[in-house]
Amino acid sequence: MKIIFIITGLSSGGAEMMLYKLLTRIDRQRFKPIVISLTERDTLAAPIEALDIPVYALGMKEGGLPTPRVIWELFKIFIKTKPNLIQGWMYHSNLAAQFANIISLKFAPVIWNVRHSLNSLADERRGTQAVIKASIPLSKFVNKIIYNSQISAVQHAKLGYPEEKEVTIPNGFDPELFKPSIESRKSVRAELGLTSDCLLIGRFARFHEMKDYPNLLRGAAVLLKERPDVHFLLIGRTLNMQNPIIAELIEELGIGDRIHLKDESRELPYYTAALDIATTTSSHGEAFPNVVGEAMCCGVPCVVTDVGDSAWIVGDTGRVVPPRNPEALAKAWQELVDLGAEGRAALGTAARERAVACFSLDFVVAQYEQLYESVVAK
Repeated sequence: MKIIFIITGLSSGGAEMMLYKLLTRIDRQRFKPIVISLTERDTLAAPIEALDIPVYALGMKEGGLPTPRVIWELFKIFIKTKPNLIQGWMYHSNLAAQFANIISLKFAPVIWNVRHSLNSLADERRGTQAVIKASIPLSKFVNKIIYNSQISAVQHAKLGYPEEKEVTIPNGFDPELFKPSIESRKSVRAELGLTSDCLLIGRFARFHEMKDYPNLLRGAAVLLKERPDVHFLLIGRTLNMQNPIIAELIEELGIGDRIHLKDESRELPYYTAALDIATTTSSHGEAFPNVVGEAMCCGVPCVVTDVGDSAWIVGDTGRVVPPRNPEALAKAWQELVDLGAEGRAALGTAARERAVACFSLDFVVAQYEQLYESVVAK
């Protein structure tokens, strides 16, 4: 079965990484994937090609609507490859998949993949708002709509996406790749110039307004007044002192000696396993954050903002706080710090057990495979 996966871009964000993980495990005896990036090749293009999967990049401006040229390029690829199924991945690519399928007159089954929670359209950029609104009438013509969070499915149904076409498939994680590691704890602390027993809190995500790094830094300033021995490790694209928002806020808060910044890394299993506490601080938009499941697999308890399915993912193995509330964030971190090493280890063990039982990658990939076969069979 030839499947064209259309994705907005191939950076190393959570949505993009989930596609990559799916491609590493999908049964190649049954499925022949082809990947199209609407924008550039970016970080994940080479790793996907290393799986012997073709990658096309169409050069669309990031954040813009699919242009006639992009739709035409998609049309030519459809004619050349003759797909049995088209899988959109994120808003812009969902829309592009539907347009290109219509003009190609091939009418292969189309599945959308929505990987975003939507508390309010007003929270989104104008371009994204336009894409979401344009998608509502077209959503009635797709075969299935996959959501990676339960909350996202409910929110989009209220907008007018058809409930009868929704399927919820959570993100999946490899517990053999993300796992506890004493060596990582020692090595990362040595890399950062910290003592072996230093308490480390981590946040791994690209710099973006919805990730709300100012909330994290303000929360860190509150915690550090009580616990100046704690350090923070932040990893993500453009997380460095050349970023004026980050640099100015760190200087204003006077916490530069406790904040460690690192641009995006392919070694997240290594850094995640080194943490004492993992955290998310998003204000909106998150549906099913990969970093939470990955930290849980590593036996690291999490403090998350109550956005998307974060509270359900963590369950009773961590703490959940309101978004945009640095004081609540600091208090939750403080609670886990006060548990001590043994208390955090017990929470971490429970977190790993929950992640393995509910979100294992093989189980999630099997759900995608079953859906693809059932849609094509119909």
